[in-house]
Amino acid sequence: MAKSQQTFNKSEKEKKRLKKREDKRKKMEARKQEKEAGGSEGIQFAYVDFNGNLTDTPPDPSLKVKVDAESIEVSIPKRDDNDVEEFDPIRKGKVSFFDSSKGFGFIIDSENQEKYFCHVSGLIDEIQENDKVSFELEKGMKGMNAVRVKIVD
Repeated sequence: MAKSQQTFNKSEKEKKRLKKREDKRKKMEARKQEKEAGGSEGIQFAYVDFNGNLTDTPPDPSLKVKVDAESIEVSIPKRDDNDVEEFDPIRKGKVSFFDSSKGFGFIIDSENQEKYFCHVSGLIDEIQENDKVSFELEKGMKGMNAVRVKIVD
């Protein structure tokens, strides 16, 4: 006698599928009854008022504002020559930590007390802890790095 091909897992899946189909049918019938009882289907049209909120009342045509398409700027505003700030790329600071055997350290900026990473490849002069230095900033992998570091007298 042959063994039945209907396993427990197959029968459970079939039960779930039939239950899902029945639930869907019940929901559809409930929606039909609600539609017949209520009569309205909600807001037919949605309007946007002058504040950007959705409303069901149409806007007043007398308040309509005409906008000239050429007056709309879709770009970065042009800079004037007097808007440009003078930025000195050379900063001054103090070496807070430097390990010459590992080849890196940190410099604290004297203006904003920010700590910047410094690698031996970015040095012009040999530096030690507590030296006053001048440096420039460059974007590194994990933030800003101090490069072109020189000792200041």
